[in-house]
Amino acid sequence: MIIQKTREEIELMRESALIVSKTLGMIASEIKEGVTTLYLDKLAEEFIRDHGATPSFLGLYDFPNSLCMSPNAQVVHGIPNNTPLKSGDVISVDCGAFKNGYHGDHAYSFEIGEVAPEVKKLLKVTKESLYVGIREFKAGNRVEDVGNAIQKYTEAHGYGVVRELVGHGVGQKMHEEPEMPNYGKRGRGKLFVEGMVVAIEPMINMGTRNIKQLKDGWTILTADGKPSAHFEHDVALIDGKPELLSTFQYIYKALGIESNEEDEFRQIPLIL
Repeated sequence: MIIQKTREEIELMRESALIVSKTLGMIASEIKEGVTTLYLDKLAEEFIRDHGATPSFLGLYDFPNSLCMSPNAQVVHGIPNNTPLKSGDVISVDCGAFKNGYHGDHAYSFEIGEVAPEVKKLLKVTKESLYVGIREFKAGNRVEDVGNAIQKYTEAHGYGVVRELVGHGVGQKMHEEPEMPNYGKRGRGKLFVEGMVVAIEPMINMGTRNIKQLKDGWTILTADGKPSAHFEHDVALIDGKPELLSTFQYIYKALGIESNEEDEFRQIPLIL
């Protein structure tokens, strides 16, 4: 069952989402060669709690940490550890925060030092596909309209679209209906309704779409060992149009990046 949110509930969700956004912005200032993912995880937990929230992922389905940190060939659900990051790595950082009874949940893939041009392109195309998908989250459309748009955009570049892992509704529970695949056929799936809030999250591989899982029961890797990219936003359906609840602007501020990519998805301008 799809749980529609009131405007008041959506604003509470925006607050949770922006705590995640600020956490990822803090991580952007700290993530660099020689730093361990476990160190970053501890910083994130402290930051989330200092902002009056609790880490959504910590203990969720028995996950042991506050961040999912997935470098290079890891797609998602990587467990933070004491291995230092090195130049040339890319890493998905997925974060959740729970406040006022609602979750925020989104992700960004970071570059560490000098990254190969073909890997930079993978990240660029994957992030672009996120917004391509968000444009299809509107009144009259259906779930697979979003997935179809993401699939077409990324497969046109020769990339593999992960099938086994999908986006999802979000609210009082981290994972609500509907599932939001990054592939599909237009006109299929559940109809979008006013007040829906979903996490749209392309998980795109440089090579094969096939994946495998480590024995830790969490970490998902590409089957061919090639890099993967992952970007995620929380989006509400307001007045029939997609409204971003999360933002990458805290990340961009930390990294010195100018971007207006989110402007079309905001009825009210974002104030950092």
